[in-house]
Order: sequence, then C-alpha cells, then structure tokens
Amino acid sequence: MSRTFGDRTMHVNSQASKNSQRNLLCSSRSIQRNNERHSHSTIDTVEVEVFSKHMSDWWNPDGKLALLHGFNALRVPLIRDGLVQCATEERKLQPLKNIKILDVGCGGGILSEALARLGATITGIDASEDLIKIADEHKNIDPKIAKCKPTYIHTTVEDHVNKFACCYNCVVASEVIEHVNNQDLFVKSCVRALVPGGKIFFTTPNRTRLSQLVVILLAERMLKMVPDGAHEYEKFVTPTELSFMLEKNNCHVESTYGIQYNPLTKKWSFSTYQHLMYAMQAQKLS
Repeated sequence: MSRTFGDRTMHVNSQASKNSQRNLLCSSRSIQRNNERHSHSTIDTVEVEVFSKHMSDWWNPDGKLALLHGFNALRVPLIRDGLVQCATEERKLQPLKNIKILDVGCGGGILSEALARLGATITGIDASEDLIKIADEHKNIDPKIAKCKPTYIHTTVEDHVNKFACCYNCVVASEVIEHVNNQDLFVKSCVRALVPGGKIFFTTPNRTRLSQLVVILLAERMLKMVPDGAHEYEKFVTPTELSFMLEKNNCHVESTYGIQYNPLTKKWSFSTYQHLMYAMQAQKLS
C-alpha cells in the first residue's frame, strides 16, 4: 500500500509540475501578446508560430488544415460571384482573369491557388516566412496555374500597402483578422490596398459564447480539428465591430452571411444564423 501511495504522490507532483509549466507558458504568452497589442504592428508572433509549426501538413487535405481545404468550396464562389456578376462565354473558365487580388494572411496558399485557377492575378502575403516558402514551392505543382502562378511575399499588410496602395481590385482576409493584433490598423491597411470601387472580403468567427464553445473548446481543444492555441476568444470580432471599422475607412458593407459547418457531411454552408461564423463583403467608395 505504501508503494501505491508513493506512486500516486509522484503522479500528483508530476501533474502539478506540468500544470505549473503550462501556467508559466500561458503567462509568458499573455505578457508577450499584451506588449504586441500596444505596438504599431498587426503581427501576433505567438499565433504565427502556431501555424508555422504545421507547415509540413499544410497541403494535406485530411490533416490539421482539413477545414480550410474544405472551406474553399464556400469562400471561392463567394469571392467569384462578388467580383463578377455575370460571366460571358469566354470568361466562364477564367471568370477572374485580369482581376488583381491581394490574399492577406495567405498561409501556404490554399485559397490563393484556388483563386489563381479562376484566372486571377494573385499576390499572397503572410507574416510567416516558413509558410510563404511552402506556398512558393507548391505553386509549381499544379499545371492549371502554370500561366498565372501567385506571387508570394513575406510581409505584413501594413508594410505591403506602403508600396502598393490603391493597387488591387480585391482584398481577401479569410480567417485572418482573429489572429492579428491592432485590428483597426489591419482593416485600414487592407482598405488602403484597394482601388476605389474595389471589393474586400472577410470570413471570421463571431465573438459569442457559442463560437467560443465550438471553435475553441470543441474544434480546437477536444476534437483537434484545428491547431491547438490557434484562437484567442478576446480577438474574435463581431459583425457590428467589423462593419464599423470598414465604414470608418470609407467602405460600404454590401452583405453579411452566417457560416456553418456540418461535421457529419464535412461541408460548409451559408446560413442566416451569424452567431458562430460569418462572411462580410464590402466595397471601397471613391
């Protein structure tokens, strides 16, 4: 019995040590994030590191980024139809031909390549140098984008727009704004990249207790469907807040859609219910 008691004591001490280390790490990350939020940068280095760790799994459609791969079936048509109301016969195969798109927070290029297949001229930017390398390597694999390969740049949107203001017909920030610091600067920089009349698209979780439960507790921590540590609830943005930021930067919000995911069919769909996730489309005024 004494040996069993001793083993239990050692287990408890070991668990206490692990909890102490975890709390210390969380505290360190919290201090780092608080310092970054008061800077003039949108980079959250902790979250950049989280996604960079999965660089080798980025193009695995059944891996940690499977949800992003499946999300293309919903977000690509959203962007296409928002930019091209009716395609002529010659534009049906490449409806986005000659349209310049900036994919902000492009990661390894999952969305960038999908838009390039529709003929768009894509520039993808990301704060992770590792993911930009993955994107640069992968763009040479698909023959369908051989003539319109995306251009990838390791940079932030606030730095990029200093050289390329009023340059793009479209800016896309899909599943990005919830990962950045200084969200006002992020939205302002995205809008600055647009030409007058250009369109901007966001997809992001809403900031509700439901989204916290589903996105963080369920999908991230329990089911491991997304990388652990990828989301911070306080950084989720409500549709009202995002609309305000866009309107403050001379944009008109054209539409907002709720987004839902069915884990049984593994398919994304639009919904009138916006409490979990949503997509927003806006146009920059002249």
